[in-house]
Amino acid sequence: MQRILDSLLFPLLAVVSAFLVGGIIVFLVGDNPLRVYEIFFASAFGTIDGISYTLFYATPLIFTGLAVAVAFRCGLLNIGAEGQLYVAAFAAAWVGFTLDISQWVVIPLCMIAAIVAGAIWGGIPGILKSRFGSHEVINTIMMNFIAVGITSYFTQYYYRLPGDPILQTKTIFPQAQIPRMSAILGTFGINFPAWLPLNFGFFIAIFACIFVYIFLWKTKWGYELRAVGANASAAEYGGINVGRSIVLAMCISGALAGLVGINEVLGYRYRYYDGFSANYGFTGIAVALLGRNHPLGIFLAALLFGALVRGGLFVNIFSDRVSKDLVVVLQAVIILFVACEAIFQFLQKRNLATGKN
Repeated sequence: MQRILDSLLFPLLAVVSAFLVGGIIVFLVGDNPLRVYEIFFASAFGTIDGISYTLFYATPLIFTGLAVAVAFRCGLLNIGAEGQLYVAAFAAAWVGFTLDISQWVVIPLCMIAAIVAGAIWGGIPGILKSRFGSHEVINTIMMNFIAVGITSYFTQYYYRLPGDPILQTKTIFPQAQIPRMSAILGTFGINFPAWLPLNFGFFIAIFACIFVYIFLWKTKWGYELRAVGANASAAEYGGINVGRSIVLAMCISGALAGLVGINEVLGYRYRYYDGFSANYGFTGIAVALLGRNHPLGIFLAALLFGALVRGGLFVNIFSDRVSKDLVVVLQAVIILFVACEAIFQFLQKRNLATGKN
C-alpha cells in the first residue's frame, strides 16, 4: 500500500500544480482565483446534489479509465473505448426494449449484452494485432467511426419511434432499468433526492475497480498480461503466449468500456441516445494516465475529472470572467505535468546509461 501511495504522489503534485497554473490564468483574465475555486469546490463537493453529480460524472470515466489501463498494462494503447461503449450501450438498449420479461432475467441479459458487445469490439483490434501485427491505435480509431456509424444507422432507420425528432431508440421496459441511488438508499430509510441521476452503475464501477486489481495482480492471466507489457520478447521466451495475452487484454478492455452502456442506458436515459458520450473514451486515457494505470488511482482521478465537469458548469454561470473552458485548461495542464515525470525519468535513465558508458 505504501508503494501505491508513493506512486500517486507525483500525480497529486501535478494536480496541485495545475490548479496553481489555473489560478494564475484566472488572475490574468481579471477574476479572483480564490472566489472562482470557492465556487468550483462548493458546487462539486459542498452539497448532496453536487457530490451526487460528481460521482455520476465520474462513473463512466472509471469504466473507460480501467479499460485503457488494462490495455496499457499489456503494452497496448486502446483508443477505441469510445466505439466500444457506443456498441455496448446500443446492445444493452436493444435487449432492454426487446425482451419484456422478468427484471431478474432481463437486467443480467442487458449487462451481458453490453459486456459482450464491448469485448467483441475491443477483441477485433486485438486479433488483428496478434495475428497480423497491425497497430492497435489505427485499428481502434477506425473502429470508433464504424461503431458510431452503425449505431446511428440502426437507431435512425429501425429503432427510432416514428415522428421522434431526436435520434434515439424507444424506451427500454421498466423491468430492465436499474435503480437509482434514491431507491437504493430508500430501502434503508435514507432520504435521497429522486431527481439525481446517480444510480447503481456507480457500485458496478467500484466492483470493476476491485475486479481489475484482483485480475491484474492476483491471477496467472494478469501476471502474463503484465509480463507481455513489460517485455513481450522476454515473456514469449518464458513460455507466455503473447498473442493470447494481447487478445485477452483487448477483450477485457472493451468489456470494461462497455460497462458505460449499463450506467447510461439502464440507469440514466433508459434508451440509446445517439451522441450520448461526452468523449468518455478519450477522457479515460487521461484518467488512466493520471491514475498510474492502477484501479485506486483511476478511481481518484475519475472523481477529480467528474468534479471538474460539475464545478466547471457553476464557474461558467457565477464567475465574472471565467468560462467552463477552464475545465479543459486544467485537464490539459494536469496531463502536461504528469507527462513531465516521464520526461524526467527518461533523462535520468539516459544520464545513468551515459555514466556507465
